[in-house]
Amino acid sequence: MADILHRIGIKTPAPEKVYDALTTVEGLSGWWTDDTKGSGGDVGGVLEFRFPVGGFDMEVVELRPSERVAWRVIDGPEEWVGTTIDWDLRQNGDYTIVLFKHRDWKEPVEFMHHCSTKWGSFLMSLKSLVETGEGAPAPRDVQISDWH
Repeated sequence: MADILHRIGIKTPAPEKVYDALTTVEGLSGWWTDDTKGSGGDVGGVLEFRFPVGGFDMEVVELRPSERVAWRVIDGPEEWVGTTIDWDLRQNGDYTIVLFKHRDWKEPVEFMHHCSTKWGSFLMSLKSLVETGEGAPAPRDVQISDWH
């Protein structure tokens, strides 16, 4: 199994702002994709994310307010189905530290490399949303290739 790992510091003394951006449709559509539907605030809820080239459905499997969010991918590209996405939050001075993990890829295929770069750019979008009120969700995200 292979994992995508990222760490980012978001300048906010309130980790609940980051938590809200990961658990509400309004927050998620502010940094990941405009086309977000579903319920992210309850364990067992399903979030639907759609992009110009496809989409993903995530089941919420764990919530600890201002500390942790975890999803399991239940629909989307074959490489994603069955993987898990974890967001661990902790406060460090003026920053909320986000430890991001997209775990349990079957193998590190080229699509995983692409997704790692995209996750990095979307984490910067999350940082911007919380710090400035303006993220760069799809379709206004940074384009890194012509992947379909």
